[in-house]
Amino acid sequence: MPKRSKYWLGAGLVFGAAFGFALKGIFIKSAYQYGIDTISLLTLRFLFSAPFYIFIILRRRFKEDSHPVIPKITWLRVFLIGILGYYISAYFNLLGLNYITASLERILLFVYPTFVLLISAIALRKKITRLQWLALAITYLGILLAFLKHFDAHQQKNIVLGAFWVILSGFTYAFYLVGSDKLIAKIGTTRFTSWVIISAFLPTIIHCYYTNGLNIFHFPVEVFVLSISMAIFSTVLPTFMLSEGIKHVGSGNASIIASIGPIFTIILATTFLGEKIWAEQIIGTFFVLIGVFLISWKGKK
Repeated sequence: MPKRSKYWLGAGLVFGAAFGFALKGIFIKSAYQYGIDTISLLTLRFLFSAPFYIFIILRRRFKEDSHPVIPKITWLRVFLIGILGYYISAYFNLLGLNYITASLERILLFVYPTFVLLISAIALRKKITRLQWLALAITYLGILLAFLKHFDAHQQKNIVLGAFWVILSGFTYAFYLVGSDKLIAKIGTTRFTSWVIISAFLPTIIHCYYTNGLNIFHFPVEVFVLSISMAIFSTVLPTFMLSEGIKHVGSGNASIIASIGPIFTIILATTFLGEKIWAEQIIGTFFVLIGVFLISWKGKK
């Protein structure tokens, strides 16, 4: 396949992944309408998605003639980073959606590239340039614009608490991203993606057991339809589409393309959930996208 065609294929995959991830908030808010609690919904998401990742791991294992020896400490780091990124961060994210709209959640969650930049500066001693400081200021200004209008509207209960959980989700996810770079290089993108999802499944099951005794099969059938849809269209397909897309366009370009995510969520939330959208939110969203674009573009350069 020509190089240009591979690039556009990769861009299309990243674009599709962004759409899949944008659907997640819609599925979660829809499921909450049927009375399901946060940990039960997260457990069902993993219950329906984990078999796909197990199949991928087994298929690759039987397909490969030789298996590289990976140190135990590397596997331990993979499991820990998976728990951080897909159990702790995901749980905080779902908690936040109990209190705020899907469109605001996506805007707040998209602050994670700024956390990655700050963590890299502190932990890895990477210098933050003037352009990146400007990008940070633009991003947080956009979040403030979008957030204040929601707060004034009194449309959501405990909006500050919801925002806290979502921002904390973005913060922990940023640590996941910073810690995953070297691990992906050691064990490969597909294997890494599969194992981090599976490693998050066990603590989720334990959490659910201690919360409600794994009593997760009494909900209306609509909850299971939404859970299966979230597992397939907002977990399995997007993770592999994003991984494959990054191979063709690079992580910098992928992060720029994926920044369309909040726009998708606003459109979907308005269409399917009937959420109100204000001019301040649109302006704030574009500020966030500009800031993230500058951070991602500078990182690529």
